Amino acid sequence: MPDDFVTIDWTDDGAIRLIDQTRLPLEEVYAVCVNADEVARAIRTMQVRGAPAIGIAAAMGMAMAARTIHAPTFAAFYASLEEIGASLVRTRPTAVNLAWAVRRLLRVAQGLRNVPLAEIPGRLTAEATAMREEDIRINRAIGKYGQELVPNPARILTHCNAGGLATAGYGTAVGVIRAAAEAGKHIKVWVDETRPLLQGARLTAWELARAGIPATLITDNMAGHFMHRGEVDFVVVGADRIARNGDTANKIGTYGVAVLARAHGIPFYVAAPISTLDLSLNTGAEIPIEERAPEEVTEIGGRRLAPSGIRAANPAFDVTPASYIDGIITERGVARSPYEESLPRLAGEA
Repeated sequence: MPDDFVTIDWTDDGAIRLIDQTRLPLEEVYAVCVNADEVARAIRTMQVRGAPAIGIAAAMGMAMAARTIHAPTFAAFYASLEEIGASLVRTRPTAVNLAWAVRRLLRVAQGLRNVPLAEIPGRLTAEATAMREEDIRINRAIGKYGQELVPNPARILTHCNAGGLATAGYGTAVGVIRAAAEAGKHIKVWVDETRPLLQGARLTAWELARAGIPATLITDNMAGHFMHRGEVDFVVVGADRIARNGDTANKIGTYGVAVLARAHGIPFYVAAPISTLDLSLNTGAEIPIEERAPEEVTEIGGRRLAPSGIRAANPAFDVTPASYIDGIITERGVARSPYEESLPRLAGEA
């Protein structure tokens, strides 16, 4: 079941081509970024979104920008590259994959300090390309481990979009769903619409429909209703940052789904690559939460819904405590409580 769209890739002339997720599902349009500023704008405006996908976009953006750095020494080159990376990291503060990808490109650059400067951009481009291909392999491994947890038949609920659009391809949480379908399991998906930007309604529903997986769209406040009626068997969501103790930041509304799942005895799993772990943070209380423009709450598609002058809060993410999470599905296996032990072990921390 291959993706029939490409989230992000290079153009023939070395620019970055990405599917414009702000135009989905009504239009399938691709945007082209020719410099790092345009990549930063694409991340900030959510033309490209999802923790793994914005990490790949940042890596590719740095590699592209490296071609335009004219510096007499490696030190000057590296300082410019570091500045470009910092500007990309500032676009979205919650998703740790963004900073992880920037650090990875900078480490590669450091290792090339004795290489002729003219060769470094090509080596960085190769690394960013490898990261893109690696992400797809990682997502398929997550799907493999995750689908083994899915009962057959299963009615699965997911929140936001953690599919091929949120990654370089295949998806994390949606990857688990896809892998279960590919394994021949009889599944049906409840898709939370995910206010305020409707990533579930616009993106996850679009992906599942194209994949031929039966799905039903519901508003966010219907999840408890269907759980109470016994119509949800399994919940799987993605993640933007996971602390050492297993506390997980994901799209706003995830915490409420986790609480409902626990109240109804429904397994609740998080699917995310190892790169989403932030073992430098002991708990989710330390995860920075992005606050976005109030207009995303008071308007839909540019049409105002709320009275003029009303204040609107718009945290883009919330943190689900580890105690509500039955397991964290990674490309190296499933971590379970106590996460302080299982997550560092999977991450290979000495």
